[in-house]
Amino acid sequence: MIDLSLSLSRTTTMPPSEFSFRLQQGIAGGFAPPTPNAIYTVTASANKPSLFITSAVRPAGTPSLADAVPKSLAVDAGNTSALVDELHGILKELPTEQPPGSEDIYGLDTAIAWGSDDLEWMNGRPQGCGGGFSEVQPTGQQKEKFKRAVAIVEELVSKAS
Repeated sequence: MIDLSLSLSRTTTMPPSEFSFRLQQGIAGGFAPPTPNAIYTVTASANKPSLFITSAVRPAGTPSLADAVPKSLAVDAGNTSALVDELHGILKELPTEQPPGSEDIYGLDTAIAWGSDDLEWMNGRPQGCGGGFSEVQPTGQQKEKFKRAVAIVEELVSKAS
């Protein structure tokens, strides 16, 4: 007899072969939209050996982001696959603010948006969060997990060349 529960649990924790996620630092707004400090995007396509990464950062003292710089990172480089798997698992467990865009519930002025066949997840909005209150509030442990998710994205971007 084959134990299907073990193989099923492994399948559901692995990220899909195609996905895209975006991290935006600077989501707190209000009457005026936020001024992002950085926007990172990471995209994986099936049968491609690398993640496609863009990084746009606002230099200190300037009003807008610099042009996005394209980079890549081999999926099999070091712990890349494990980091993506960890990020995917974390986001599957975290709540988002309700209504969407109402409040920066994680308090980091940072949003992550993930899109794949098995998961659509977004906290904050590109136009910012401001002025409202969310009906959903994360626990302290969930806030720590979100910090870890942010750190994973930043590590992936920093490893890319």
